[in-house]
Amino acid sequence: MSAPTPLEQLLAVSVSKRTVSIGLPASTDPSERRFPLTPEGAGLLAEMGYKVIMESEAAREIHYADSAYVRQGVTVADRAQALRADVVLHLPPISVADARRMRRGAMLLTLLHPLRQNVAAVKLLLDNGITAVALDHITDAAGHRPFADILHEIDGRASIALASALLADAVEGKGILLGGIPGIVPCEVTVIGADIAGCAAARAAVGAGATVRIFDNDIYRLRTAMADLGPGIIASAMHPRVLENALRTADIVIADEAVEITPDLVDVMKRGVIIFDLAADGRSSFPSLYQVDLAAASARDTLPESGGRLCYINGGSAVPRTAAMALSNTLRPMLETLLRCDGTSNFLKLNPGVASGVYTYRGRLVNARLARRLKLRMIDIAILLSC
Repeated sequence: MSAPTPLEQLLAVSVSKRTVSIGLPASTDPSERRFPLTPEGAGLLAEMGYKVIMESEAAREIHYADSAYVRQGVTVADRAQALRADVVLHLPPISVADARRMRRGAMLLTLLHPLRQNVAAVKLLLDNGITAVALDHITDAAGHRPFADILHEIDGRASIALASALLADAVEGKGILLGGIPGIVPCEVTVIGADIAGCAAARAAVGAGATVRIFDNDIYRLRTAMADLGPGIIASAMHPRVLENALRTADIVIADEAVEITPDLVDVMKRGVIIFDLAADGRSSFPSLYQVDLAAASARDTLPESGGRLCYINGGSAVPRTAAMALSNTLRPMLETLLRCDGTSNFLKLNPGVASGVYTYRGRLVNARLARRLKLRMIDIAILLSC
């Protein structure tokens, strides 16, 4: 009997691939209450293959317990572990202490806030070769900024909701509705700027029955606003006399652009007028007024010497869970693409819209505005990606 002949057999070959981790540290910035992911949003990332690590109680500002995230497959850990992830999601500018804890070569997803950036923290990002991406500067194929636009739209909607509540307050406010009651003259809302936030505010105010005037020097934006909002809106260029008359009778003033409203114009406004400044990057449209940051203070904070006029800022942080839901929807497709790409460089080369949001890349500062602000040398990211 002959010996058995050995035969070849195909064996499965497995290629090990390191799991990419996403860190969710809590915001320690008093001006930022928004959180980037809901439990459902974090769960979708975990299903994709990410390991999601969240700092304990990081989502308390949007009223979610750690257990809600654990049920979705999220690992709850301390701050140091969340900051050591491959990708860190942290909306306010990173602090020096947190930048020092981040892993070398990691990716930071944040909002730019150029006027609030810490020079020492940015230098640490550069020293550690961290790729920092400003979500609010990412563009899509049509040139839109999906993250910035959704956050600005929330700011506009929230401003009218909050202003309406302040006016309706029978103790601190006037105890009045915006409008919609037969026989009663509606409140007047003046919106300066017909961009996304301004149009969102105007739409909410029209829906509540108010008389709405919207000002902008871009006639095409005004035309778009009139087409979207209907014939009930009053659209005007920012003619000084017309704007002054609108401010004089307004019950609510919303500024969507960094157009400085001088103290003389502020003085013609009603006592107790509700003012919201939605201008981006911390530039104030009402420099003479005391500002109430709705992320860090109550909307009823007042100063006796303010003459009955206050300027509310950071309205979107008053509705942080809505922001978390919107950001979760916008982040998911981008992070799904990142997971399919072999490394950060390929991800940025294949997604030029994301590359437009990068401000530090492999030890180089690549954002011109931030470079001027921090007095540091910058280089075009297109040059670095082509090497």
